[in-house]
Amino acid sequence: MTVSPPSAHERTLHFDTEALSAFLDQAFSPKARGLLGAVELVELDHVRMRLDPRPSMLRPGGVVSGPAMMGLVDVAAYAVILAHIGPVAMAMTNTLTINFLRVCRMEPVYADARLLKLGRRLASVDVRLWQGSEDRLVAQATVGYALP
Repeated sequence: MTVSPPSAHERTLHFDTEALSAFLDQAFSPKARGLLGAVELVELDHVRMRLDPRPSMLRPGGVVSGPAMMGLVDVAAYAVILAHIGPVAMAMTNTLTINFLRVCRMEPVYADARLLKLGRRLASVDVRLWQGSEDRLVAQATVGYALP
């Protein structure tokens, strides 16, 4: 007997904003956690995170580095998946493709992670990074996760 993954209409959230934040705080070391953004919103198929860049995240020219943005993208994708499947620490990134669209300044960076597909073994997530206004993207990424 094959069990199909739940549709968007059948999916429910396993975490609210506070519970998801608490799980991420446990999953990552305290030093790393501060560099990966804070959960701001959890809703069906969507998680929003906010990163307040630190001076250590800048590259020459005073812009936020690609690795700092990719870290935010990866954690936001992980967060939206966890919000829907529950506390599964071993979900792992298997692909991450990112397009840098604009310079990312030393100001808050928001990540909107939206589920594209949530299957039994794989999940796909669209993550859009923006500053100031949602229509001013600084980067867009597609992330694939392997689920245990």
